[in-house]
Parts: sequence; C-alpha cells; structure tokens
Amino acid sequence: MGKLTTHVLDTHAGVPAGGVRIELHAIVSGATRSIGTYVTADSGRLPSSLLEGDALHRGRYELTFHIGEYFRSRGVQLPDPPFIEEAVVRIGIADASQHYHVPLLITPWSYSVYRGG
Repeated sequence: MGKLTTHVLDTHAGVPAGGVRIELHAIVSGATRSIGTYVTADSGRLPSSLLEGDALHRGRYELTFHIGEYFRSRGVQLPDPPFIEEAVVRIGIADASQHYHVPLLITPWSYSVYRGG
C-alpha cells in the first residue's frame, strides 16, 4: 500500500523539528487544491501518513513547510523579513503503490530535501 510521509529535522539546533505546520496541496491542471494542514510532533514526524492507500494518487503535490514560524516559536532571532519564511516542495507521485518519504532538513538560512525510504 502506497503512502506519503514526511519528517522535519532542525539542523540549526540538532533536534527533530516538532511544531512545524505543513500544508499539503494537490496540483491539478496547474491549480492547487488543499488536502490538509498538519503539525509535526516532538519527533519531527506526523502521527500518521499525509496520504495513504486509496487517498494517494499518481500526480503532483505541493508541501509548504512554515519554517519561519517554527524558528520564531523557538526564540530564534530572524531578520525582517526572514531569509526563508516557507519551504515549498513540489513532488511527483509516479507510482501510488510505493512509499514516498520527504525528509526536510532546515535552518533559518537553508533547507534540503530528498526522497527517503
């Protein structure tokens, strides 16, 4: 059964990034359609998959990670405006029977993403 999951790590502090708000959208014919809003647990993970089974379809998706909000909540001094307010990651699901894991590594000045397993 296919699924879409994520994990956020704060490499600035060296900890899992709990409390990161994530918005998930499907991209259909160039327009975005909201699927849901989620918040990472203290482990930097969500309590369940973003999408799983019949809810996961072949196509394009957009994940918006609100990292400026996260760093401000931790008391990190950010410039105004912050260098990165949101990390927007667009992915393609080619085979909805597979597991697509999207780990995100964040600092106030950078982010890195890859397909994990």
